[in-house]
Amino acid sequence: MRSLLTALQEGRLIELPDSDKNKALEYLAAIIEAIPDFTAEEGVTENVLAREQTHNTGIGKGWGCPHMRSHKDGDILCAVGWSPNGIDYGAPDGQPVHIVVMYYVPDTQKNAYLKEISSLAKAIMTQTDLQDLKSLDDLSDVRHRLLDAITIALESTAPEARARMIQIEARQTAAAEAEVPVHPADFTKQIIPLQILIAAGFRPIVLAQDRDLVTALESKEQLGTELSQRGYVEHQGFRVFTHSSATFQPDRTFYDCIAIKAS
Repeated sequence: MRSLLTALQEGRLIELPDSDKNKALEYLAAIIEAIPDFTAEEGVTENVLAREQTHNTGIGKGWGCPHMRSHKDGDILCAVGWSPNGIDYGAPDGQPVHIVVMYYVPDTQKNAYLKEISSLAKAIMTQTDLQDLKSLDDLSDVRHRLLDAITIALESTAPEARARMIQIEARQTAAAEAEVPVHPADFTKQIIPLQILIAAGFRPIVLAQDRDLVTALESKEQLGTELSQRGYVEHQGFRVFTHSSATFQPDRTFYDCIAIKAS
């Protein structure tokens, strides 16, 4: 479960801003694409969604583990999303999914991935703390719960000395996180909240703290059309997702969004 541990330590655990399954998968795919170690390739989101259409990745107990495969070399990459209200995921036990762990799996890492996902599934089925997800109140609680679970799972399979080293590593991470924001700053600088006002006959108005993002989006033609039809926009190194929208008279739409800045 090293890939999951790395994701938690590097801040790739987010609160999903939408309870729609496809949008949740799109958010996590964008997080993976923003990882500095990710080798850029086309169709990450499409690959994940297509696989999900043919094989539901809900594994029960409130967990979903989607993945995409790649012919490129590299390491397994992982991003984790927490949905406080749960996602109607179509899981075999019918329960809503609260934790979504998305994997990017190069072909050379297939065996390592199978070992990791089997270890994770075993931990979920045997550790009651990983099944009581409705009791979690915030992202910090989620992070500590997962770190403790990984420690327990690794202790059950690794030699004692190695397991103790992993336990110390996990607890040091948890202690450090108590003194810093939930998201490490070096990664969350790539995630930008913003609002967009679209009015017929006028240029879009973008409200955000990132000047480059504002300039890029306010100059984009058909911004409103793409947001209304697809729910997301890719432009000049940014991927923008719609969280919610509201319509006002006459012919005005206000979008609440997040943007992912390419690394």
